Amino acid sequence: MSELPLSGVRILDLSRVFAGPWATQQLADLGAEIIKVERPGRGDDARGLGPPFLLDKEGRDTAESAFYLSANRNKKCIALDLSQPRGQDIVRRFAALSDIVVENYKVGTLSRYGLDYESIKKINPSVVYCSITGFGQTGPHSHRPGYDTLFQAMGGVMSVTGEPDETPGGGPMKVGIILADLMTGMYATIGILGALRHRERTGTGQHIDLSLMDSQIAALSHHAMYYLVSGQNPKRFGTSAPAVVPSQMFQCADGFLVLVVGNDPQFRIFAGLVGHPEWADDDRFKSNGARVRNRATLVPLLEEIFRRFPKAYWLEKLEAAGIAAGPINEISDVFADPHVQARNMVVEVEHSVGSPLRLVASPLRMSETPLNRYAPPPRIGQHTDELLSGVLGLGVSEIEELVRAKIVARA
Repeated sequence: MSELPLSGVRILDLSRVFAGPWATQQLADLGAEIIKVERPGRGDDARGLGPPFLLDKEGRDTAESAFYLSANRNKKCIALDLSQPRGQDIVRRFAALSDIVVENYKVGTLSRYGLDYESIKKINPSVVYCSITGFGQTGPHSHRPGYDTLFQAMGGVMSVTGEPDETPGGGPMKVGIILADLMTGMYATIGILGALRHRERTGTGQHIDLSLMDSQIAALSHHAMYYLVSGQNPKRFGTSAPAVVPSQMFQCADGFLVLVVGNDPQFRIFAGLVGHPEWADDDRFKSNGARVRNRATLVPLLEEIFRRFPKAYWLEKLEAAGIAAGPINEISDVFADPHVQARNMVVEVEHSVGSPLRLVASPLRMSETPLNRYAPPPRIGQHTDELLSGVLGLGVSEIEELVRAKIVARA
């Protein structure tokens, strides 16, 4: 079996909830060793974000929420009290032996413990240290806390999501997934990999200052450029695309589908498919720009046509014609899709509580280093003894004394 790309890289994970754990999970999938530090007893706040919770063999709720399980596979966990000086010293010892530290404490918190970048840099000059906060290490809002919904609102995403104000149900809408957290975790992964490459060339580590607000703004992508180029705020189009028509959801006789007619040759095919080949030469519709300008005319005509037949009828015709289209799936439909199953997007592992656990697989398909290691997310303190002895070299009596002093805890 090929060695995974990040085999031999050790990451000290002081992050909680989602953005940081999402980043370290991506790196863990790539083969990095993750030492996850959690508070004794309570653990990562994400553990309590349920239901649902993983069930034990008797069908009872465990302390493992689906939310926590989504971002913590392939990690080892030590339960450690950071508020005590001896706990802080243990963290420093782990940090001295780590390539990367990831944390998402409020600005200034870890400096009080002597665990901030400048402190860790003194004992590990080559460390890559990634700090994830709501608003970043600098700026007038740097002291403020925040959660994904706040950043979707303040970062502009809600302003371009949802139906237009003048339509039923119109108004700003939150994206269903925790978009700011997800994007921040992905940017953290990219930044860490870039910093590792820089260290390979120079031997020098660095501090990565990453905020959910900045990440959400960066993820505005073309919407941001629309404003920066035009000076105008983008509008909400529901399921439609602002610059492509038709590109949206349509109601059929028995449900909904979405389609995207991406260019003018496709529209000529599409026009024949819906029984109006003359539209391809109609000045109102023959170019995408014309269709965008005449959206209010074309879309109602299409809505009436699509309601005539079931979605299976339309999807068969659209696929045969090479038009991008698909059903609007529930999550259960997603995982029942034969294509998704053929891509092996679900893996099953045995969890230490005794129940089988299905996980969403990594989407990375790498030819030389396939990502085929999937260890279940750990329980609080599941690897306390293993990490203290195996990484720090502590003996049994030392570990027992730390347990008695409530510096560390076991699962």
